[in-house]
Amino acid sequence: MHFLAFKPRGQMGMEIVVPLVSRFRQVAAACLAVGCIVTTALAATPFDGLVGAWSGSGQIRYEDGQSEGVRCSAYYSESNQRLRLAIRCKSASNEIEIRGQLAQRADKITGTWEERTFNVSGDATGHMTPGRMSLSITGGAFSGAMSVAYAGSKQAVSISIQGISMKSVSIILLRS
Repeated sequence: MHFLAFKPRGQMGMEIVVPLVSRFRQVAAACLAVGCIVTTALAATPFDGLVGAWSGSGQIRYEDGQSEGVRCSAYYSESNQRLRLAIRCKSASNEIEIRGQLAQRADKITGTWEERTFNVSGDATGHMTPGRMSLSITGGAFSGAMSVAYAGSKQAVSISIQGISMKSVSIILLRS
């Protein structure tokens, strides 16, 4: 083992033993490598900005041109780049309950969804960019698109639909 070598009393300064410097560099390199691995393991996933409970309000628009206000809650959970979502909205005359499971790989998203009130379900495909998730949703005679834009404690969800009497849902959610 190497330690610092001191000069005799009365002489100023300190002399570093060369093997100690070499060993220090090895330890520093190892720490840096481990630090990089830990940082990578703790790095944010694309879904991190959505995870948690949200609530807010918006509008439902129907095929006949009518619209009505809606109150919503949403919950997102994530594990291993897979997002589970549940969005529930209620108006004076309607309820919407969307569930989904999405997987992310690079900027692509694939998964399944279901809407329990209208009893429709199908596949979801799309892409993800920082602060935005865009999906195409299909299932039977039903199709549509869903966009979720988020930043900090706010998100905007927009859903357009073909194949049922409801044409669109637009909501603003705040982190609960």
